[in-house]
Amino acid sequence: MKPLERLYNILKLDRKDIIQIFFYAIFSGLVSLSLPLGIQAIINFLQAGRVSASWILLVILVVIGVAFVGVLSLMQLRITENLQQKIFIRSSFEFAFRIPKIKFEAFYNQYPPELANRFFDTLTLQKGISKLLIDFTAALLQIIFGLLLLSLYHSFFILFGILLVFLLYIIFKFSYQKGLDTSLNESKYKYKVAAWLQELAKNSTSFKKETHFQFGLTKNDRLVDAYLKHRESHFAVLKRQFSHLIIFKTIITACLLLIGGFLVLHQQMNIGQFVAAEIIILLVINSVEKIILGLETFYDVLTSIEKIGHVTELPIERESDKTNEEVYNAISLHADGVSFSYPNATDAVLENINIVINQGEKILISGDNGSGKTTLMRLLAGHISPTSGNLYINDDTFNKINLNQYRTYIASITQNETLFEGTIYENITFGREVNQNELKEVLQNLHLIPLIKTLPDGLNTMITSDGRRLSSSNAQKIIVARCILSNPKILFLENPTDKMDEATAIQVIDYLTNSKNNWTLIVSSKNKQWQSKLDRELIMKNGVLIQDLKHN
Repeated sequence: MKPLERLYNILKLDRKDIIQIFFYAIFSGLVSLSLPLGIQAIINFLQAGRVSASWILLVILVVIGVAFVGVLSLMQLRITENLQQKIFIRSSFEFAFRIPKIKFEAFYNQYPPELANRFFDTLTLQKGISKLLIDFTAALLQIIFGLLLLSLYHSFFILFGILLVFLLYIIFKFSYQKGLDTSLNESKYKYKVAAWLQELAKNSTSFKKETHFQFGLTKNDRLVDAYLKHRESHFAVLKRQFSHLIIFKTIITACLLLIGGFLVLHQQMNIGQFVAAEIIILLVINSVEKIILGLETFYDVLTSIEKIGHVTELPIERESDKTNEEVYNAISLHADGVSFSYPNATDAVLENINIVINQGEKILISGDNGSGKTTLMRLLAGHISPTSGNLYINDDTFNKINLNQYRTYIASITQNETLFEGTIYENITFGREVNQNELKEVLQNLHLIPLIKTLPDGLNTMITSDGRRLSSSNAQKIIVARCILSNPKILFLENPTDKMDEATAIQVIDYLTNSKNNWTLIVSSKNKQWQSKLDRELIMKNGVLIQDLKHN
């Protein structure tokens, strides 16, 4: 979809508000252009050398007109403020809805925080659309009405109008695409700089070393240099547009003054008409200048829409066609000849996997790094779809099940799972109402009670993103707690105890593998303690399931 089409779709959502803005702009334009006529009449009265009630009335009407235009502008501001708020709300919910649901394949080779940063283009969009709707609309209508009014004074001004329209067409036609392309390139490197600054903040300790620090500055310098190069290219387009305007404005102003004077001398216009015409001409030229200068805002708006659209148009996970929610009393998983390849990869990560997992089984997936353990875990958990073969959830294929409903019965810990900014309670419950006795039992079994007691606000203690105020061991326990408290039928856990000390890890492993817990447990870990506690061990090598061992 082209940027202009995206802009149209955004504006279409609030067509009633935009029609109101146009209505006020038309009315304001008419009132503004009636002022030169009032001034013309006042000058004619003054030339006659008499003060009359009509002259005083005209002065009052002109002053009222100026005040009324101000009131109309204020009403426009109120409407555009509402539009800005709506744009912000829609964009925030669009991002909040889509980011968790974006398909894994679409996220592949993308840096999710960098995509999330594109939300800040919403702020540019808010301000830009507001400026376009008020300034562009007012300027455009002032040009149209001004040219119509000038044509009534003399037929010569019709030629002026044709030249003006032709100028705007030429400037826009030959610079639009170049201006948009350079604006997009500028924005691309703006985000690269922001992403690199995020990396510096994320790994600030590593960059304290002088050689690392210099590398950070050097890379930032390289990115900023590329940004400035594209920014200069974009500015060159804007400068060329404005240069054309200056030349045109100079020539037109000189010609109009000479010809206007000629018409007055030959009594084809009176002094009042000449003054009014010059005022209208200045208004029209200033309006053209506003449009040309406003093209930068126009490019910024289109670029922002393009950047936001890159996120909002990423494919999201399918929605189920099933209307009735299925209740799973037990869940069995069956992989039948399942293979998986990452996007644009030539080799398969998983090849011809055949396994059956029944409710309550405790299974370890083991193998060397790169053997396919993580990919198999994520496939069984429904984070990715098989490239070929079939994955069955009970009697339904993976492509037919209600994916959201399936996920209510499972819980998973992925390798890069972290805590989010909020209270410990929010990190465990995600805002759900939970049984306090169950919560206390889970905290006790995961040895989190001693930590909670030391905190001044207990479970309501605020923690920062990634749980930086907590030890890595306690952060991992909280992530495990959030999984267990959701009462899952299946737990998919990637390295759930690798940050815990050995004694604590053994106790947590004993709890998770206890036969009293009827959940299915599927674990990927190098911790040897799991092997003696689990029923089966699936051994992976180069994407192939080479052995399915049963432990007694």
